[in-house]
Amino acid sequence: MKVFIKFDFAQFCSKVLDEKLCELGIKYRMLNFGELEFLEPVSADQMKAFETVLNDYGIEKIENQKVILVQKIKDTIVDMVFNANESIAVKSSVYLADKLGHSYGYLSNLFSEVTYTSIENFIILQRIEYAKSLITNTDLSLTEIAFRLQYSSVAHLSTQFKNTTGITPTTFQRIIAKRRALKNNKD
Repeated sequence: MKVFIKFDFAQFCSKVLDEKLCELGIKYRMLNFGELEFLEPVSADQMKAFETVLNDYGIEKIENQKVILVQKIKDTIVDMVFNANESIAVKSSVYLADKLGHSYGYLSNLFSEVTYTSIENFIILQRIEYAKSLITNTDLSLTEIAFRLQYSSVAHLSTQFKNTTGITPTTFQRIIAKRRALKNNKD
């Protein structure tokens, strides 16, 4: 039996943080996704234990303000792409500026300075990752996927998909179908 699941990374991370901080006896409050405030002084031992626990889950504490803002940009983009229905008809530049409280020019320059790539490139990569996930985990057509990801057409999705992955989405679908068939034959 095959079961498809959807992850809410924000909820998952919040739950992990809550459980582990409670275990460590650290009182806190969540300010925003990826941002929390300790309500009492935290000992060096507690902080070291906290960082160790975070690393076990692939979560790391960030201290550089530029890196923090870049991570917020990435988190906002991932949220924007994976929850596209909420941001329909809003340009990504406007969405990011509104969500993060900085001009898009500043965000774009900072992102490029820290990551050596553009925000637009990162958005495309996230959209293609989501498209791959939808192709792999759903029975949606390419037309439905293009619509969900707010592409103007299947051709536009296909062009970006091929430029990013080196293959067309149709070829990717065939590869996934062959893998499923091989797996089903083994079972």
